[in-house]
Amino acid sequence: MRLTFTVAVGLLAAPLALAAPVTSPAAVTVTVTAQPTTVISEKVVYTVTVTGSCLAPTTHTTSATSVSSTTGSHSSVSGTTTSHTSVGGTTTSSAASTGTYPSTTLTASDTQALNDLAKATGKLYLGTAADIPGPELSDVGYMTLLNNSHMFGQLTPANYMKYEYTEPERGVFNYTGGDVILDVAEANGQLVRCHNLVWYNQLPYWLTSQTWDNATLISIMTNHITNLVSHWGTRCYCWDVVNEAFNDNGTYRADIWYNTIGPAYLPIAFAAAAAAAPPSVKLYYNDYNIEYPGVKSTAAQELIASIKSQGIRIDGAGLQSHFIIGETPSQSSQMANMAAFAALGVEVAQTELDVRSPTLPPTVAQQQQQEVDFYSSVSACVKTEACVGTTLWDFDDTYSWIPSTFAGQGWGDPWFEPAGTDTLVKKIAYDGIVDALTGQTVATS
Repeated sequence: MRLTFTVAVGLLAAPLALAAPVTSPAAVTVTVTAQPTTVISEKVVYTVTVTGSCLAPTTHTTSATSVSSTTGSHSSVSGTTTSHTSVGGTTTSSAASTGTYPSTTLTASDTQALNDLAKATGKLYLGTAADIPGPELSDVGYMTLLNNSHMFGQLTPANYMKYEYTEPERGVFNYTGGDVILDVAEANGQLVRCHNLVWYNQLPYWLTSQTWDNATLISIMTNHITNLVSHWGTRCYCWDVVNEAFNDNGTYRADIWYNTIGPAYLPIAFAAAAAAAPPSVKLYYNDYNIEYPGVKSTAAQELIASIKSQGIRIDGAGLQSHFIIGETPSQSSQMANMAAFAALGVEVAQTELDVRSPTLPPTVAQQQQQEVDFYSSVSACVKTEACVGTTLWDFDDTYSWIPSTFAGQGWGDPWFEPAGTDTLVKKIAYDGIVDALTGQTVATS
């Protein structure tokens, strides 16, 4: 059984030993007593009473996790700042009226660093997206974790390499935002998945506000690709060259590129990227709902096969992996799908993993299922040789894209900040990731 206990004093926290006095960062001496009060599934829930010269009398609840296992894997929005009575094990909220955080939060008991574990399995990395530069830069706790290469071995710029930021005027390029995350990653020895070159969304007004003929738009697109890929060169591990070109029914998405150039825009884009990229920089097609067998995944596979048949370089398939609690594809389904892409001679990666709750606040059962869903997804990558790594689409709910995109949904990342910035807490979902990376076998139904 693995136990972790933490008590919050304002925005500061100190680890606690049961029934022993400790001194917090605020120089407050507290004494902790605890006894088990109930069991929720495999969570042994304790009531922890803090006594002493504290800011206010508080009662905390926490949990110990006993895992039955046998050895055998967008845009940023600011979250709501709330006050919680505990950060560790199970958290009981004093601000449940926000409707965002559960009144009882199951938190992680494992402390092993994710990237270290991923590399031990032979993967290149376990990484995260980050929307910097932004408010995250002033969140000390967030940046401390982001800079920890033991936890994250790869970063993805969530927004600042996209078209509207990098070419705000025709032929005028701005690399400042992208340089920020590259500088952070290089200082930490982290890889960078550069994201993205051609997409239907987040395009500058000068591009979308007029009609272009075929030849002109091809010139605009290839010039954009050539400039970005050439400028950042080997600072990128890979590029998402084309992003989200298909509808869910497997047909091409109607957008400025397809409507003007036709389906030829995809091989043209990859040819331009291949001409500009150093040989070591991987070139990916990236999309959502291609993580499991189906018509959209088949369409993406046919695209890759077609591009390769034309002698154009394409190196990888990015499986975004934006999932919903309880609706996440099974481990076996994801593995079969990865194998189908790998058979085409490309590597695969989980590029934007999160598992959101369809309702808020999530129930205890939903939190437990989220742990299983993260396990199933990461385990699929671990057990697939062609899968090079997993990237979380940010790791902290405070900066998640989900609430602004899916009204009434959220809770999709492995960490949250229950008392505002610099109060990061690992959810039980973290244990699911660790179990996947360490080869544990857990019940998935």
